[in-house]
Amino acid sequence: MDTPTPLPPSERSTVRRLPKRASYDEPVIHAILDEGLVAHVGVTVEGQPYVIPMVYGRMGRNLYLHGASVSRLAKQLAQGVPACLTVTLVDGLVLARSAFHHSMNYRSVVVLGTAVLVTDEAEKTQALEAITDHALRGRWAEVRAPNAQELKATSVLRLPLEEASAKIRTGGPRDDEEDLALECWAGVLPLRLVARPPEPAEDLRKGIRLPGSLLDHNFCTNNPE
Repeated sequence: MDTPTPLPPSERSTVRRLPKRASYDEPVIHAILDEGLVAHVGVTVEGQPYVIPMVYGRMGRNLYLHGASVSRLAKQLAQGVPACLTVTLVDGLVLARSAFHHSMNYRSVVVLGTAVLVTDEAEKTQALEAITDHALRGRWAEVRAPNAQELKATSVLRLPLEEASAKIRTGGPRDDEEDLALECWAGVLPLRLVARPPEPAEDLRKGIRLPGSLLDHNFCTNNPE
């Protein structure tokens, strides 16, 4: 069980810009990571900087990433190079009376550290389960587990949550006093990620019902157009 204690900010993880928005509390950091779906991982590969979107999962104080064993990114991370991982949730567009004060309401996490290649087969399988269930809770139990060949073709990397910080913005626009009288609408346009109704595979056998992992979702049926 996670202990709700703040992470001591390091020199690198300390938020400099608008530090009042920062949080180093583990429950806050973990909640943002658990709600996000995609992490962007920055690393230098063959002397060139790259930022790659990756799916991930969390187990306790560790994040797990996975990719093809032959990928350059996985090979580079497995060598123990420094990495930076970010996850961002956008909660709304903040519309001010001036262009300068437009902003976004967001929750974000930055993780700094060195990824380690997972070689223990049991931990590797548990990590893949965490990654799968992070994307869709309960999905792992509904499908075939990876076989030996698939496990060999997949690299799993562990990134400890030892150097991490969250940054959060909430509320409305912060307009200048002299702009409050302008004839211009100001406020927040809330945003959220919604699930649309599932679309079955073209070759799905008849009679197979939606699994429990999908039945737990509240699907948006409004016409997006």
